[in-house]
Amino acid sequence: MEQQSSSEGAKNQSDETDHQAPKSGSTLKKQLNLLLIALSFFTRIPVPAWVEFDSEKLNQASRYFGVIGLFVGSISAAVFWVSQFVLPNGVAVILAMITGVLVTGGFHEDGLADTADGFGGGWKVADKLRIMKDSRIGTYGTLALVLCLLLKWQLLVEIALYSPINAVVAIVVAHGLSRVLAGSIIFSGQYVTEDDGSKSKPLAQHQHINDLLILCLSGFVVLACLNGVVAFGLLLLLVLLRQAFIWGGNRQIGGYTGDTLGAAQQIAELLCYGAILVIGLN
Repeated sequence: MEQQSSSEGAKNQSDETDHQAPKSGSTLKKQLNLLLIALSFFTRIPVPAWVEFDSEKLNQASRYFGVIGLFVGSISAAVFWVSQFVLPNGVAVILAMITGVLVTGGFHEDGLADTADGFGGGWKVADKLRIMKDSRIGTYGTLALVLCLLLKWQLLVEIALYSPINAVVAIVVAHGLSRVLAGSIIFSGQYVTEDDGSKSKPLAQHQHINDLLILCLSGFVVLACLNGVVAFGLLLLLVLLRQAFIWGGNRQIGGYTGDTLGAAQQIAELLCYGAILVIGLN
């Protein structure tokens, strides 16, 4: 009996150990799951079938917006770097921009166009939200999109004239930091929709402080890799732009939508290119 009891005790202890052992692996898998959720929402890249989706995970995935931005920026920058060896800088920049659009499906550009149409064409909040949900593009959206793309191309071409490697760095930095800014607005803003009874979600409707800190950490890592002057300049400008978008969103529609987050990303990307061109990377 004592031997059997000892054997059962050892077995129970072994079972407890086996049950506790996967905790570190489980945490890693959870973070990978959140990363892949963010990847699936912001790019056209397919993710494994085992990835689990639910509303809470969608909210937590906002912590990896900046990482996804760095990933997309790295792909676009790689296309530019290879292309500029055999093509003019202007063509290489266009190819990099096309690559970014293909990888993301024009997700953020669509948000910019919808926001411009809604804010420019609607008088009441309900009208603005209704216009923003319309799949058709209007005059304001067309102008915003064309001018944004032209300015983005011109800024990158000018940066590339100084040094192609500066353009590579600028693309990666701008893609990463702009998505950190857009994602951080979720923490401070209120998600709004045309119909309160309709719960068609953007990527996230709310953000926990831990998710915000992880998101900001990815941005600070990027800034830490830059020259102190340009890093400080970018940080200051992005903080001011973030506050401007929160204020503007609250004034126009009482908060944010997925479209306004896309617009914030596009404007922040332009701001990064402009700051890098003016301040320089060296």
